[in-house]
Amino acid sequence: MGRGKIEIKRIENPTNRQVTFSKRRGGLLKKANELAILCDVQVGVVIFSSSGKMFEYSSPPLSMHQIIDRYQRVTNTRFEEIDNQQQIFCEISRMRNENDMLQASMRQYTGEDLSSMTMNDLNQLEQQLEYSVNKVRTRKHQLLNQQLDNLRRKEHILEDQNSHLYRILSEHQAAMEHQQAAMEHKVPDVPMLEPFGLFYQDEPSRNLLQLSPQLHAFRLQPAQPNLQEASLPGHSLQLW
Repeated sequence: MGRGKIEIKRIENPTNRQVTFSKRRGGLLKKANELAILCDVQVGVVIFSSSGKMFEYSSPPLSMHQIIDRYQRVTNTRFEEIDNQQQIFCEISRMRNENDMLQASMRQYTGEDLSSMTMNDLNQLEQQLEYSVNKVRTRKHQLLNQQLDNLRRKEHILEDQNSHLYRILSEHQAAMEHQQAAMEHKVPDVPMLEPFGLFYQDEPSRNLLQLSPQLHAFRLQPAQPNLQEASLPGHSLQLW
Protein backbone atom coordinates (compact mmCIF):
# COMPACT_ATOMS: atom_id res chain seq x y z
CA MET A 1 0.00 0.00 0.00
CA GLY A 2 1.56 3.28 -1.06
CA ARG A 3 1.80 6.49 0.89
CA GLY A 4 -1.09 8.86 0.76
CA LYS A 5 -0.82 12.09 -1.14
CA ILE A 6 0.00 15.09 1.06
CA GLU A 7 -1.91 18.27 0.42
CA ILE A 8 0.44 21.12 -0.35
CA LYS A 9 -0.51 23.99 1.93
CA ARG A 10 0.89 25.92 4.86
CA ILE A 11 1.33 23.85 7.97
CA GLU A 12 -0.46 25.60 10.82
CA ASN A 13 1.26 23.84 13.70
CA PRO A 14 4.58 25.69 14.37
CA THR A 15 6.32 22.56 15.66
CA ASN A 16 5.30 20.43 12.70
CA ARG A 17 6.19 23.27 10.35
CA GLN A 18 9.71 23.54 11.79
CA VAL A 19 10.26 19.78 11.62
CA THR A 20 9.06 19.65 8.00
CA PHE A 21 11.30 22.60 7.09
CA SER A 22 14.39 20.93 8.54
CA LYS A 23 13.71 17.65 6.76
CA ARG A 24 12.84 19.11 3.36
CA ARG A 25 15.68 21.64 3.50
CA GLY A 26 18.16 18.82 4.01
CA GLY A 27 16.55 16.82 1.21
CA LEU A 28 16.65 19.82 -1.16
CA LEU A 29 20.32 20.52 -0.51
CA LYS A 30 21.08 16.81 -0.90
CA LYS A 31 19.26 16.71 -4.25
CA ALA A 32 21.14 19.83 -5.40
CA ASN A 33 24.47 18.23 -4.53
CA GLU A 34 23.54 15.00 -6.33
CA LEU A 35 22.42 16.97 -9.36
CA ALA A 36 25.72 18.88 -9.49
CA ILE A 37 27.82 15.69 -9.20
CA LEU A 38 25.81 13.41 -11.46
CA CYS A 39 25.17 15.89 -14.24
CA ASP A 40 28.30 18.11 -13.86
CA VAL A 41 26.29 21.29 -13.49
CA GLN A 42 26.62 24.44 -11.42
CA VAL A 43 23.93 24.76 -8.79
CA GLY A 44 23.26 27.55 -6.33
CA VAL A 45 20.54 27.39 -3.68
CA VAL A 46 19.60 30.14 -1.20
CA ILE A 47 17.01 29.51 1.51
CA PHE A 48 15.62 31.97 4.09
CA SER A 49 13.65 30.52 6.98
CA SER A 50 10.57 32.17 8.51
CA SER A 51 12.80 33.53 11.27
CA GLY A 52 15.12 35.20 8.72
CA LYS A 53 17.98 32.71 8.94
CA MET A 54 19.75 32.05 5.66
CA PHE A 55 20.90 28.69 4.29
CA GLU A 56 22.83 28.34 1.02
CA TYR A 57 24.50 25.76 -1.18
CA SER A 58 26.87 26.26 -4.12
CA SER A 59 28.27 23.41 -6.18
CA PRO A 60 32.07 23.19 -5.87
CA PRO A 61 34.46 24.58 -6.92
CA LEU A 62 32.42 27.76 -7.39
CA SER A 63 31.27 30.00 -4.56
CA MET A 64 27.87 31.62 -4.21
CA HIS A 65 29.31 35.00 -5.23
CA GLN A 66 30.72 33.52 -8.46
CA ILE A 67 27.40 31.87 -9.28
CA ILE A 68 25.56 35.20 -8.72
CA ASP A 69 28.06 37.04 -10.97
CA ARG A 70 27.50 34.49 -13.73
CA TYR A 71 23.77 34.88 -13.29
CA GLN A 72 24.04 38.66 -13.69
CA ARG A 73 26.17 38.33 -16.83
CA VAL A 74 23.78 35.87 -18.43
CA THR A 75 20.62 37.79 -17.56
CA ASN A 76 22.25 41.21 -18.14
CA THR A 77 21.03 42.43 -14.77
CA ARG A 78 22.96 44.13 -11.99
CA PHE A 79 22.20 44.33 -8.29
CA GLU A 80 22.46 47.83 -6.92
CA GLU A 81 25.53 48.22 -4.75
CA ILE A 82 26.18 51.13 -2.42
CA ASP A 83 29.74 51.81 -1.39
CA ASN A 84 30.82 52.83 2.07
CA GLN A 85 31.18 56.54 1.27
CA GLN A 86 27.63 56.72 -0.01
CA GLN A 87 26.36 54.95 3.10
CA ILE A 88 28.22 57.39 5.32
CA PHE A 89 26.84 60.35 3.37
CA CYS A 90 23.28 59.02 3.70
CA GLU A 91 23.72 58.48 7.43
CA ILE A 92 25.06 62.01 7.89
CA SER A 93 22.14 63.45 5.96
CA ARG A 94 19.64 61.49 8.04
CA MET A 95 21.21 62.62 11.32
CA ARG A 96 21.29 66.22 10.10
CA ASN A 97 17.59 66.13 9.28
CA GLU A 98 16.78 64.65 12.68
CA ASN A 99 18.85 67.35 14.37
CA ASP A 100 17.00 70.09 12.48
CA MET A 101 13.67 68.61 13.47
CA LEU A 102 14.69 68.41 17.11
CA GLN A 103 15.87 72.03 17.12
CA ALA A 104 12.60 73.13 15.55
CA SER A 105 10.68 71.21 18.21
CA MET A 106 12.76 72.84 20.94
CA ARG A 107 12.00 76.29 19.57
CA GLN A 108 8.32 75.45 19.45
CA TYR A 109 8.33 74.20 23.06
CA THR A 110 10.00 77.43 24.17
CA GLY A 111 7.55 79.53 22.15
CA GLU A 112 10.19 81.05 19.84
CA ASP A 113 8.94 79.72 16.49
CA LEU A 114 5.16 79.34 16.33
CA SER A 115 4.44 81.07 13.02
CA SER A 116 4.45 77.88 10.98
CA MET A 117 2.14 75.97 13.32
CA THR A 118 -1.56 75.50 12.67
CA MET A 119 -4.38 75.55 15.20
CA ASN A 120 -4.25 71.78 15.62
CA ASP A 121 -0.50 71.92 16.11
CA LEU A 122 -0.91 74.62 18.75
CA ASN A 123 -3.56 72.57 20.57
CA GLN A 124 -1.31 69.52 20.59
CA LEU A 125 1.61 71.62 21.80
CA GLU A 126 -0.52 73.07 24.58
CA GLN A 127 -1.61 69.61 25.71
CA GLN A 128 1.96 68.35 25.69
CA LEU A 129 3.13 71.34 27.72
CA GLU A 130 0.33 70.86 30.27
CA TYR A 131 1.22 67.20 30.57
CA SER A 132 4.89 68.10 31.06
CA VAL A 133 4.00 70.73 33.68
CA ASN A 134 1.91 68.20 35.60
CA LYS A 135 4.80 65.74 35.61
CA VAL A 136 7.19 68.45 36.79
CA ARG A 137 4.84 69.47 39.60
CA THR A 138 4.38 65.85 40.66
CA ARG A 139 8.13 65.36 40.86
CA LYS A 140 8.50 68.66 42.73
CA HIS A 141 5.90 67.60 45.30
CA GLN A 142 7.70 64.29 45.76
CA LEU A 143 10.97 66.07 46.48
CA LEU A 144 9.27 68.50 48.87
CA ASN A 145 7.66 65.62 50.76
CA GLN A 146 11.00 63.86 51.02
CA GLN A 147 12.65 67.01 52.36
CA LEU A 148 9.79 67.49 54.83
CA ASP A 149 10.17 63.91 56.08
CA ASN A 150 13.91 64.44 56.52
CA LEU A 151 13.31 67.64 58.49
CA ARG A 152 10.79 65.87 60.72
CA ARG A 153 13.24 63.09 61.45
CA LYS A 154 15.92 65.67 62.30
CA GLU A 155 13.43 67.47 64.55
CA HIS A 156 12.70 64.26 66.49
CA ILE A 157 16.42 63.57 66.85
CA LEU A 158 17.06 67.10 68.16
CA GLU A 159 14.13 66.84 70.59
CA ASP A 160 15.52 63.57 71.98
CA GLN A 161 18.97 65.12 72.37
CA ASN A 162 17.47 68.20 74.05
CA SER A 163 15.49 66.04 76.49
CA HIS A 164 18.60 64.03 77.32
CA LEU A 165 20.66 67.17 77.97
CA TYR A 166 17.87 68.72 80.04
CA ARG A 167 17.66 65.60 82.19
CA ILE A 168 21.42 65.60 82.76
CA LEU A 169 21.35 69.32 83.65
CA SER A 170 18.47 68.81 86.10
CA GLU A 171 20.27 65.95 87.82
CA HIS A 172 23.46 68.01 88.08
CA GLN A 173 21.59 71.02 89.47
CA ALA A 174 19.77 68.84 92.04
CA ALA A 175 23.10 67.38 93.15
CA MET A 176 24.58 70.85 93.55
CA GLU A 177 21.59 72.05 95.60
CA HIS A 178 21.80 68.97 97.84
CA GLN A 179 25.51 69.54 98.40
CA GLN A 180 24.93 73.23 99.21
CA ALA A 181 22.17 72.38 101.70
CA ALA A 182 24.44 69.86 103.40
CA MET A 183 27.18 72.48 103.74
CA GLU A 184 24.74 75.01 105.26
CA HIS A 185 23.56 72.55 107.98
CA LYS A 186 27.11 71.63 108.94
CA VAL A 187 28.36 73.23 112.31
CA PRO A 188 31.44 75.45 111.66
CA ASP A 189 34.65 74.74 113.58
CA VAL A 190 35.36 77.79 115.84
CA PRO A 191 38.74 77.99 117.62
CA MET A 192 38.55 77.85 121.43
CA LEU A 193 40.47 81.05 122.01
CA GLU A 194 38.89 83.05 119.19
CA PRO A 195 36.66 85.15 121.61
CA PHE A 196 39.77 86.21 123.42
CA GLY A 197 41.60 87.23 120.35
CA LEU A 198 40.96 90.92 120.98
CA PHE A 199 42.80 90.69 124.27
CA TYR A 200 46.00 89.09 123.10
CA GLN A 201 46.03 90.22 119.50
CA ASP A 202 48.46 93.04 120.07
CA GLU A 203 50.76 91.17 122.47
CA PRO A 204 50.97 87.56 121.38
CA SER A 205 54.07 86.94 123.52
CA ARG A 206 52.16 87.25 126.82
CA ASN A 207 51.15 84.22 128.84
CA LEU A 208 47.77 82.79 127.79
CA LEU A 209 46.65 82.73 131.41
CA GLN A 210 47.08 86.50 131.61
CA LEU A 211 43.61 87.40 130.24
CA SER A 212 43.97 91.19 130.55
CA PRO A 213 47.13 93.25 130.92
CA GLN A 214 45.17 96.06 132.72
CA LEU A 215 44.10 93.91 135.74
CA HIS A 216 45.75 95.05 138.99
CA ALA A 217 47.25 92.70 141.57
CA PHE A 218 44.99 91.51 144.38
CA ARG A 219 46.01 90.15 147.77
CA LEU A 220 43.98 87.60 149.61
CA GLN A 221 43.96 88.14 153.41
CA PRO A 222 42.87 85.34 155.76
CA ALA A 223 39.73 85.94 157.79
CA GLN A 224 41.41 85.08 161.12
CA PRO A 225 43.29 87.97 162.72
CA ASN A 226 46.17 85.82 163.68
CA LEU A 227 46.66 84.86 160.06
CA GLN A 228 46.61 88.36 158.66
CA GLU A 229 49.57 90.33 157.47
CA ALA A 230 52.72 89.11 159.08
CA SER A 231 51.43 85.87 160.57
CA LEU A 232 52.42 84.01 157.48
CA PRO A 233 55.36 85.84 156.06
CA GLY A 234 56.35 84.85 152.58
CA HIS A 235 53.06 82.96 151.89
CA SER A 236 50.82 85.70 150.52
CA LEU A 237 48.42 84.69 147.77
CA GLN A 238 48.14 86.86 144.72
CA LEU A 239 46.09 86.56 141.57
CA TRP A 240 47.77 87.96 138.48
